[in-house]
Amino acid sequence: MLEVAGLRKSFGSLLVTDDVSLSLAAGAREAVIGPNGAGKTTLFNLLSGELRPDAGTIRLAGRDVTRLPPDRRVTAGLARSFQRNNLFLGMTVAESLATAVALRRGESRVFWRPFAGARALHERAARLAESVGLAERLQTDVRHLSYGSQRQLEIALALAAEPRLLLLDEPTAGMSPEETKTMQRLIAGLPRDLTLLLIEHDMDVVFEMAERITVLDYGRVLVQGTPDEIRRSAVVKQIYLGEAG
Repeated sequence: MLEVAGLRKSFGSLLVTDDVSLSLAAGAREAVIGPNGAGKTTLFNLLSGELRPDAGTIRLAGRDVTRLPPDRRVTAGLARSFQRNNLFLGMTVAESLATAVALRRGESRVFWRPFAGARALHERAARLAESVGLAERLQTDVRHLSYGSQRQLEIALALAAEPRLLLLDEPTAGMSPEETKTMQRLIAGLPRDLTLLLIEHDMDVVFEMAERITVLDYGRVLVQGTPDEIRRSAVVKQIYLGEAG
């Protein structure tokens, strides 16, 4: 589903992505970890098209998307969430999701068919809300949702794009333990035909959810492997987990 080869990105003299390569099979559940400044979010920005690489290639389901803008990558099947919520606070949950569905389907407000009356859009919005545990909050203004519920909504908005590959940037950041458990259940319940790549700081979440892990350090791939292999890696313990030997 995703093939990244030799990806490089510099900001002036600062090399932030240094020859990064990775691949994800369809339906994979993988994670990217690393200390602050390792280049994790920059990697996601390159994958989603927010940044253009200086070198390297990105293929999505065999298609070269390296030079495509973000909206074209969404059409090709890639969606992402962000480390910080990026929501329309003045809308209700239903309005937010219906708008996202309309954009995905190429529909818009027209004078003879009021957007608010588009039944199919709102039915799809209701199903998306249910999939992330927000079925009872459809008419709630986004600004009145708890932080954890806003994070759930952001995932629903990404799912509205009907992606084949979903990038989750710190999905449990800032959450309480109970909110984290809710988010873990949500992610674990996503369809298995959806490929997931997540950045996550909570190692308990990473080791429970990821089938493979890529560790970045100073923009380079330090090591890749299964959770057990990462746990046993002496270099990971020393450089990332802060343990000796």
